[in-house]
Amino acid sequence: MAEPYNTPMPASTPVPASTPRSSSPAPPLPSLTPNGSMTTIPLRLPQQDPSDKRRPIVLHIGDPIKYNPATYAEFSQAFEVIRPSTAERERSEFKKALQERRWGDFSAIFRPFWGTGGEMGRWDAELIGLLPTSVKVFASAGAGFDWADTKLLGKRGIIYCNSGLAAAEAVADFAVAMVISTFRHLPWCMGAATLPYFLTTSSSPDSTTASVAAGKTFQTCHSLATAVSHNPRNHVLGLIGFGNIGQQIAARFGNASFGMRIAYYDVVRKPASMESSLGATYYPNLELLLAASDCVVLCTPASADGKPLITTDALKQVKKGLRFVNVARGSLVDEEALADALEDGRISAAALDVHSEEPRVSQRLVKMAFGEQDIVGRNAKEQAKSIFDHPGRVMLTCHNAGGTVETHIGFEELSMRNIMAVLGGHKAITPVNLHYMKTTE
Repeated sequence: MAEPYNTPMPASTPVPASTPRSSSPAPPLPSLTPNGSMTTIPLRLPQQDPSDKRRPIVLHIGDPIKYNPATYAEFSQAFEVIRPSTAERERSEFKKALQERRWGDFSAIFRPFWGTGGEMGRWDAELIGLLPTSVKVFASAGAGFDWADTKLLGKRGIIYCNSGLAAAEAVADFAVAMVISTFRHLPWCMGAATLPYFLTTSSSPDSTTASVAAGKTFQTCHSLATAVSHNPRNHVLGLIGFGNIGQQIAARFGNASFGMRIAYYDVVRKPASMESSLGATYYPNLELLLAASDCVVLCTPASADGKPLITTDALKQVKKGLRFVNVARGSLVDEEALADALEDGRISAAALDVHSEEPRVSQRLVKMAFGEQDIVGRNAKEQAKSIFDHPGRVMLTCHNAGGTVETHIGFEELSMRNIMAVLGGHKAITPVNLHYMKTTE
């Protein structure tokens, strides 16, 4: 899947306080002060020979910083920051610039937002092979990194740091709405209250007829939705991936809040103390988790090979009537297989914030969001009847889960601090590819 399409926040957006996301396993969550600084992560500037007047060069790709001027002032004092133009970031020109060493022997790549700075496309062998040997760290916004070959970067001795630390709170909050949607059939409830009225009034000049039709739709949903709606309490919430997002979702739904029983599957089992504090039960494989869960949330990074986790075979293992939520990556789900499972009842409801072919959305799932029949081209009466006779069971959103002002504040801040740490001779704060780094004999 292509990298996210989220748009950078406008410069005029106010900057409130926030709590960004932790790494996995999770340390105490740092907090953002009103000016955007991460108070629990110290500022680490490079350790330089006082006689050496040269500053390390940082290549800043993408938009200018917006939210953390104090940190950026120190960042700019410590480094020579070069920001290529938009034209220079287009792949062909970017390659040419790297080949001719237009920006010198830079030491770091800084991408503070995920909406810009990706104009050069995928960071693959073609681009990475052109980087100067001086590069030590690539710090980027966003939690996902399926657009960069982090293994190859590691083999080149380049630490890749994501900024997922800053997004977990927003993503976990969004996941709460999506999980509730699958238990309470929010697409049906919202559609029945609004869409039939819009459809009837847009095609009929008789407002009285339109109002009556919409009223019937409202009453039908009011009467029938109860029979298929449930409280989340005492149901099993299965989390695929138990990093920061998974842990924050578990904290919201377990224990005394929603009272759900938390289960998880991850490639690395978490410490017993963490499992105990979150009331989480570990399952050693995906199949067992799917079979035990009443609702599953996919919250793990995309696989390195780009293959989906949720496939036809995997969906054969689910408990009938499973609810499914994806706030991770669209590439992790075979959407045709998911649509099949929704049609035959193995999946009772779904909510997807991410999609395999963004910005395009599966048309089969779109139809299920408004009702299982195709309402396009029907007359007003048939359209309204389709809505409440075949209620929407799928919530679809536009890769919005991590998209908040606070997330962008954290992206910007954390990207700078990762570079400061690495070039200052300290450990990276949120590295993702240390296991690929070259080792010395």
